Amino acid sequence: MSKFLDFYKTSPKADFTVPAQKVDKVYKRDRMQAFIAATLGYSLYYVCRTTLNVVKEPIIDSGILDAGQLGIVSSCLLFAYAIGKFVNGFMADYSNIKRFMATGLAVSTLANFVMGCLGFAEKGAAISSAVFMTVFAIIWCLNGWAQSMGAPPAIISLSRWFPLKIRGTFYGFFSASHNFGEGLSFIFVGLIVGAFGWQWGFLGAAIAGIIGVVLILFWLRDTPESQGLPPVEVLSGEKTQAQLDAEAAERLAKKESSRKEVSEIQKSVLRNPGVWILAASSAFMYMSRYAINGWGMLFLQKVKGFDIKMAGLIIGVNTIFGVLGTVFSGWLSDSLFKGNRKYPALLAGILESIALAIFLYGGNGLAVNIVAMILFGIAIGVLICFVGGLMAVELVPRKATGSALGIVGLASYAAAGIQDIVSGQLIDKNIQTLADGTQVYDFSYAAVFWIGAAVISFLLPLLNWNRRQS
Repeated sequence: MSKFLDFYKTSPKADFTVPAQKVDKVYKRDRMQAFIAATLGYSLYYVCRTTLNVVKEPIIDSGILDAGQLGIVSSCLLFAYAIGKFVNGFMADYSNIKRFMATGLAVSTLANFVMGCLGFAEKGAAISSAVFMTVFAIIWCLNGWAQSMGAPPAIISLSRWFPLKIRGTFYGFFSASHNFGEGLSFIFVGLIVGAFGWQWGFLGAAIAGIIGVVLILFWLRDTPESQGLPPVEVLSGEKTQAQLDAEAAERLAKKESSRKEVSEIQKSVLRNPGVWILAASSAFMYMSRYAINGWGMLFLQKVKGFDIKMAGLIIGVNTIFGVLGTVFSGWLSDSLFKGNRKYPALLAGILESIALAIFLYGGNGLAVNIVAMILFGIAIGVLICFVGGLMAVELVPRKATGSALGIVGLASYAAAGIQDIVSGQLIDKNIQTLADGTQVYDFSYAAVFWIGAAVISFLLPLLNWNRRQS
């Protein structure tokens, strides 16, 4: 066990030093490779996470599982992910980020591979629906835990390799990785499933995962020091080695008092009603977000008559345009609203609800559905940035940032999991079978649930309108 834990410990300082004349070249090369590996690697994490959302319709049509059972399976990933974000976020701080991130994606890749193989095995074996669902749920739960090993090391790599003056810029580009990964999953996996069957969708995602693991292992490096380079603060000229040593000694001396101080601040966060209001708002927003990501393709196929390839393209548009919302959200609030996040968050919440209503009730035309998903994606991108984190962070002291984000994150993904169960049941219990055996899907109850969640999401922050940092 000790050797296993040692394998994941932060890398020690290298026993060699890069020659002074080569330091700048080596640092810039390793830094850029780390950024590419973290960003593309996390995008491919998302391909392995959202596979089930793409293949729901063919699985239901095969009679293996119904919508209610698939809702339970999907929720297992989200519940495991919510808990894993807490645990793995702490563990990643003390870990070799390359090994940590590669392990998570390797396990997620294996989960997708096993799901695909089980799909092929089911064709020739009399496996009951209950057994199949149980096995799927266990594997997808494991996938959810593995998925929570992706973001922490990727973000930590930015802090270890990039100086403060450019870190925000690269973080902005990294933040778009999940949108890119979701879009790639809906389009790429959707094409595979349409051509070869749903089992190959999981295997296609597994191939994407393997590419990501290789990329992380070859290009993501743990720390500059492990590569024979000085710390990033020294490399960027922000601080000297002597200053870093002095700060380390000072931190050691103040460690105990600081721990008590942070503990008291964290307790105050738990007592802050503003944080809990934003956590609830984010929870309802995640319900509507994951309703579209999880059930949007099934809705387009069963209600609007699109095939799996076109349905994947339409939903994929939402995730791609989410990049615009995420990237421009900070600029929007800083430039137009003088740093006030409340107004753009409210406008984005209203836009999300309108876009959702257009998507659900706007007819079967390709153009109207694509426009609805463009608006929805932009709005969700803004809301993830503000309601999903920044507004809560700005209500608490700097030392309690992690606590506020933890509360919001846990509430958000737990709510997304609950949404999957409720949506699955609402869809499954409102299917009408005609005399010729054709099944007609009624999404009206699910639609009210999804729009209701979106509306509640943008109304809740109004309770915080005049609240300040405590």
